Amino acid sequence: MTFILCSTAVGHTRTEKSEPETEVSATAIIVKGSAVSVYNAMGQTLEVFSLTGNKVASFNIDNNESTIQLLLKKGCYILKVKNVVRKISIR
Repeated sequence: MTFILCSTAVGHTRTEKSEPETEVSATAIIVKGSAVSVYNAMGQTLEVFSLTGNKVASFNIDNNESTIQLLLKKGCYILKVKNVVRKISIR
């Protein structure tokens, strides 16, 4: 009985795709007093809900840095832009 050993080299070439680097900017909602600043949400809508789920206001965001003055009664509200949600309290 004769055994023949064969060594087979398996080559693996790694190709990396060179894609341009892009900065991913997340949507942000920042509240100071009654002013709400919304960043990186151009073309989206800022929605304001009461805690019972009723929509009390909505604002179209027309650039990447928008500041909106909220004229709301005292209470707690929920702000939503795209998938970013914040709870605020007006005192």
